[in-house]
Amino acid sequence: MSRKFNRVLLTATALAAATLASGCSGINRLAAIGERPALTAIENPTTQPGYKPVQMPMPRAEPASYNANSLWRNGSRAFFKDQRAHQVGDILTVTVNFTDKANIANETQRSRTNKEDSGITDFAGSKLLTGTAASVLPGRLLTVDSTAASDGKGSVQRQEALQTSVAAVVTQVLPNGNLVVEGKQEIRVNYEVRELIVAGIVRPEDIQSDNTIDSSKIAQARIAYGGRGQISDVQQPRYGQQVLDVLLPF
Repeated sequence: MSRKFNRVLLTATALAAATLASGCSGINRLAAIGERPALTAIENPTTQPGYKPVQMPMPRAEPASYNANSLWRNGSRAFFKDQRAHQVGDILTVTVNFTDKANIANETQRSRTNKEDSGITDFAGSKLLTGTAASVLPGRLLTVDSTAASDGKGSVQRQEALQTSVAAVVTQVLPNGNLVVEGKQEIRVNYEVRELIVAGIVRPEDIQSDNTIDSSKIAQARIAYGGRGQISDVQQPRYGQQVLDVLLPF
């Protein structure tokens, strides 16, 4: 009884918290009726809550080598100065070209049938008995039958395509020279804001001479494309429905 009461109390507490949170959010949404969704202020990514510097396995440090009487620097793509991003605060353009298509189908079938039958043909002289006495004595001591069958099918059909460009800022330079970049772009059309976020680690050698890099060459890439506004709000289930989806076991 106590366990059931605790479960009911926990569910009621979760519902109350969700209702309070949805109430505060609802007040903010009511205050913004008829207004365009506000754009996010431009801020330093390294000062945002949850930001953590990237730590990756680094190679052993090696002494730098210089060529005597040489005007050319290793890795440079311009004679006088390398125009590519190479230090914190520099900007480079990330070309997001993501096309993915998958079609997977699996089927598994399993069937098993077992039968066990054991007994004694002449138990305590049962053949000598007649009438009711003969029917009381067991003819078969154990009879077990079991049948099991399972049939599982699954299929995945997915297709995504995203082609765009976004400018990213170098937020960190790793000890081996790789660059940690992060870029965010917001576009507001009428009452809907579209957001594009790109982050990851790039090699300076992969940056093109025009200071661009393809998203496929970004390690630990994090690409997010979404939106917020009236259309996105209508497409989301209500807060109460989301709470029920989490709590209800059936």
